[in-house]
Amino acid sequence: MTLQEPASMDECMYFTNRTIDSGKATAWVFKKECPKCKEGRLGKPIKKNGKPDKKSENYECPKCKYNESNEETEKDLTVNIKYTCPHCGKEGEATTGYERTSFKGVQAYVFECNDCKQKIGITKKMKKTKEKKKKEEGSD
Repeated sequence: MTLQEPASMDECMYFTNRTIDSGKATAWVFKKECPKCKEGRLGKPIKKNGKPDKKSENYECPKCKYNESNEETEKDLTVNIKYTCPHCGKEGEATTGYERTSFKGVQAYVFECNDCKQKIGITKKMKKTKEKKKKEEGSD
């Protein structure tokens, strides 16, 4: 399986490069094709100043102005990932749903290494995973 990489950032709803311990990951989500005109790609509506309205409750097709709610659009999206596993060091590709889940106490897109089957999480920027602390025994 070879993932198609984006030619430009205009094709992406989400894109990130992350270093994960000794590994790394590049993840992207392509914009959804408009179900009405089949020509445009759904994105956040553009404000009068030319920038997207990040807080908008819906996505809009720039060609035909078709609107779709955030939940309806995001349930159909997938995160494409090219990675180097921090556990085994092997390179691979994976896909996962466009929904963050709890991973070591932090919200992340979670996928599994194809070789060692360890779970790997792509967290939001600057978020550190919470490692379990071992209890100190016999300390006075």
